[in-house]
Amino acid sequence: MKAVVFSTHGGPEVLRYTDVSDPQILGGEVLVRVRACALNHLDLWVRRGMPGIAIPMPHILGSDISGEVVRVGGDVKNVKVGERVLLNPGISCGHCVHCLRGNDNFCREYTLFGYKVDGGYAEYVAAPAVNVIPMPVNLTFEEAAAVPLVFLTAWHMLITRARLQPGETVLVLGAGSGVGSAAIQIAKSTGARVIATAGSELKLQKAKELGADEVFLHTIPNFSREVKRLTERRGVDVVVEHVGDATWHESLASLAVGGRLVTCGATTGYEGKIDLRYLFSRHISILGSYMGSKAELSSALELLARSMVKPVIDTIMPLSNAAEAHARLEKREQFGKIVLKVE
Repeated sequence: MKAVVFSTHGGPEVLRYTDVSDPQILGGEVLVRVRACALNHLDLWVRRGMPGIAIPMPHILGSDISGEVVRVGGDVKNVKVGERVLLNPGISCGHCVHCLRGNDNFCREYTLFGYKVDGGYAEYVAAPAVNVIPMPVNLTFEEAAAVPLVFLTAWHMLITRARLQPGETVLVLGAGSGVGSAAIQIAKSTGARVIATAGSELKLQKAKELGADEVFLHTIPNFSREVKRLTERRGVDVVVEHVGDATWHESLASLAVGGRLVTCGATTGYEGKIDLRYLFSRHISILGSYMGSKAELSSALELLARSMVKPVIDTIMPLSNAAEAHARLEKREQFGKIVLKVE
């Protein structure tokens, strides 16, 4: 089969579009003919290399996958050949206490397609049958690939971790990112007021089109002052933070008394300092969030099936252009998801 692989860490130039062996499936797995695979920042980090993380080489990236089932293992009863599916990106052991409680993203063996196992930058991918989800009928393959990781992440951040309530105000940083564009829509679906930031006027306009009530450039100095102005000096109830060092201080300063900052990433750096007096005197909560459970993805997909939220696609490129797609994502030129189409 054709696939995009890399055998050494580095820039986009290490990605090679080449022939590799077809994946083999076990009894509880299915073989999916990939039709589309969306990019995530995780792809960039894995390709560059992360300290202390050993990636099996040669490696195939890609966590967000949609396609058609072409073969099922002998133990599979819930999936049929020919089904149009998307894949839950998270893979867990299925039998530890966390998995049995439905918190599969807490599993010690938890990983993702394209991280510790081969992913969807290929014509075929092997997947556990429990990760297979029927595609919502109102989505194309490209739209379906733009959904799983970012909508699952945004749902877990806002609904599960921050416990967002109707009428609360949310600050979403980086509206042009996949998580940002999903978070705007999920927050609006709960009845929240959304303030969103982005790096250009064009992206701000697109954030408004997704439902953001107020927008501003996150490049302005001391942006918490703008948040306070928009909230009559109160601040916001929830900050969706995935930028890290560059925005951490201002994100905390944007919170109202009793506010919650929920973070799922640190694309600009991992160091986040805080004055502990500010933390306890204002009853602030800092919440970590990593992916989400299978049940949470099902809830997010229900919103998509009802057309209450929608996938946001920036660009569709052929699989052979994966290096170009990585370069675009690294430059932060996109609004929404970059999707690789697999012919």
